[in-house]
Amino acid sequence: MRKSHASWIASAIVLAVALPVFAQTPPAREPAKPAAPPVAPAPANAAVAAIGKPAPAFKLNDVDGKEVKLADYVGKVVVLEWANAGCPVCQRHAKGGTASKVMGNFKNKPVVWLNVDSTGSASAGDCKKFATENKLGTYLMDPTGATGKAYGAKTTPHVFVIDQKGMLAYMGAIDDDKDGSKGDKAKSYVKEAIDAVLKGSTVATSTTDPYGCSVKYKG
Repeated sequence: MRKSHASWIASAIVLAVALPVFAQTPPAREPAKPAAPPVAPAPANAAVAAIGKPAPAFKLNDVDGKEVKLADYVGKVVVLEWANAGCPVCQRHAKGGTASKVMGNFKNKPVVWLNVDSTGSASAGDCKKFATENKLGTYLMDPTGATGKAYGAKTTPHVFVIDQKGMLAYMGAIDDDKDGSKGDKAKSYVKEAIDAVLKGSTVATSTTDPYGCSVKYKG
């Protein structure tokens, strides 16, 4: 009986010593989860085109299905005008012959003027009719909008002047006549840019804010 009592006392002592130890032992932690990889910030939708840098190359079809490439015009000054047959501002410039008047100053000079339509819903037929009625010359279709986005074309019109070496020399408004009130007194930024490029000079005003209807990109 004494032996049993002693065993009981010994067990109680062991339990009394062990309990605080168990109480102080922190619970087992769950294995740490691997850190999630950092999320890269979304790329900014900045224009690829930049003054003094090579103009973005393109290969587009005109309204007749003929392939036209920027590389076809190496050695010439290239004017790119973003256009939209449904835009009132574009219609004003087209009917007023803005491009024809500018180009009239450069007869027999290595200068070409190309129209680009990046409107995803535009049809080649409608664009051809618009170009023919207003004698706009070469009219290119950019149905995916890839070329327009590469240049950062925002409005119709939005104009870019590329020099003989394929470098971007000017981008912005076609002139300073935003509301159409100046008529023949409007300052033509494009003419000034072409003049400077042909002379091998730096374009004094190389960037202006374009005006007109926003380019209706697909998607």
